[in-house]
Amino acid sequence: MARIGGRSLWLAWPAGIFCAAAVAALGVLAAPGIPTAVSFVGDTLRATTDTPTPTAAPPAEPAGDCRHLYSQPLWSSMVWSPDALLWQRRTAPLSTPEAVAAAGPTVVVTCHWRGVAGRFVETTVSTVTAEGAAAAQATLAAQGFACADDGGTAHCERTTGDVLEVHDLRGDRWVSSTLTGWMPDGYAAIVASHAFFGE
Repeated sequence: MARIGGRSLWLAWPAGIFCAAAVAALGVLAAPGIPTAVSFVGDTLRATTDTPTPTAAPPAEPAGDCRHLYSQPLWSSMVWSPDALLWQRRTAPLSTPEAVAAAGPTVVVTCHWRGVAGRFVETTVSTVTAEGAAAAQATLAAQGFACADDGGTAHCERTTGDVLEVHDLRGDRWVSSTLTGWMPDGYAAIVASHAFFGE
């Protein structure tokens, strides 16, 4: 074997032995961790191939106050409307007292927004019995409201001049909205969705 000039054999052998000993010592130190490493790699690979079990999301809580009755975009548009002022209270639905008398609702919250030049929007969320919901729908239809069933939700509405009245009944909830000279886009559908499903 040819020797490379400038290399000392008496230094190369001890250095090689020291390196081999260091590698052997590292192998001895790492040996106890090998089963754990193999188990970790196996678990990781199995986790990527297993289908995750779906977890049931908690049911959405129906809105019970004015802030949660509106989506963020609708809330922002209402708040930033000229001279908008919100009153949160517990008063019976503004529209059609005959339906209120027939249904006997328990008011959860009423949100009254006042705007400029006498325009306003008011929504009342109430709880009703099944009999009360049926009585309210029948009374609204008798008062000239156009009523239809939309996927389990009874929807009634009537327009008189610049006043739009909308009623949605689903389960034990009744959402009544009166819009006078102020018609935010999708208002009635958004508040009904939040009142019924919390979304």
